[in-house]
Amino acid sequence: MPDIRLDTTLIALADPTRRLVINALRKQPRRAGELVAMASISAPAMSRHLKILRQSGLIAEEDVENDARVRLYRLQPEAFADLQTWLDEVQSFWAGQLDAFKAHVEGKTVRPKGKRTKPKDQLK
Repeated sequence: MPDIRLDTTLIALADPTRRLVINALRKQPRRAGELVAMASISAPAMSRHLKILRQSGLIAEEDVENDARVRLYRLQPEAFADLQTWLDEVQSFWAGQLDAFKAHVEGKTVRPKGKRTKPKDQLK
């Protein structure tokens, strides 16, 4: 069953400009103008990237006190939790596969836990 939230996160992070925004926001919240300057793209293009990041839940937009025209963007760390869980599962799978391969190459027998095998001469 597809995980829509994870898919949305991966799609949002697939673009290099959006990853640049995420990296910039890791250090501190920033205004859209700062992000435009960092990415060297137009304000409308940055607006589209910020919209995708907001819709994915990776960032949040807040008003700046005393200036209704300015928006401040910050990371939403909890939105990265699903991605981290998925990455941990993938890493665990590959670690198990690599351990099994290493054991095979070294000539060790690797059996799933709880299963016993008979010696070859008793299989007849």
